[in-house]
Amino acid sequence: MNHTNTQDESQRKAKPVAPKVKELIERSKSVVLATVDAEGNPNSSYAPFVQDGHTFYILVSFMARHTKNLAEGRKTSMMFIEDESATKQIYARERLTIEATTSQIERDSETWNNVVAKLKEAHGKVVDVISEMGDFILIALQPVKGSYVNGFGSAYFVDSNLEIIEHRNDVNHQSK
Repeated sequence: MNHTNTQDESQRKAKPVAPKVKELIERSKSVVLATVDAEGNPNSSYAPFVQDGHTFYILVSFMARHTKNLAEGRKTSMMFIEDESATKQIYARERLTIEATTSQIERDSETWNNVVAKLKEAHGKVVDVISEMGDFILIALQPVKGSYVNGFGSAYFVDSNLEIIEHRNDVNHQSK
């Protein structure tokens, strides 16, 4: 039996798995970030986060390249992804990718104080130290749209409320 044909058949027979967007986010302590600078050069990084409603907040330093991009409202994408050690199939890791708008939260505002308290609760006392450093700023990331994948043939479009809006069944994998 040809191993390639067996894999192709299993992929064609794959059925969508029920989306678990909120569970993936809840299992995550940090988010992968992709930004672009003024010249359009890409930059990727990560940051610990907290979520309040549909908004995500990160406390980041201007010593990191991505912070200027975030502060200036440049194109941003966030990704939550299943840990490699937990995945059954490396090519089909569960993941949520979201395009987001960004805004800087004013230091010592009510939002700043509430979010910094949530960050401390989620990530520990280090937040007390870094939130007092002048180069750290608080960024709000507001989802616009995205996609969620949790297996072969199991991809979905996601709206700004992180709700599944439709199964992405318009494009099938093609064989050579």
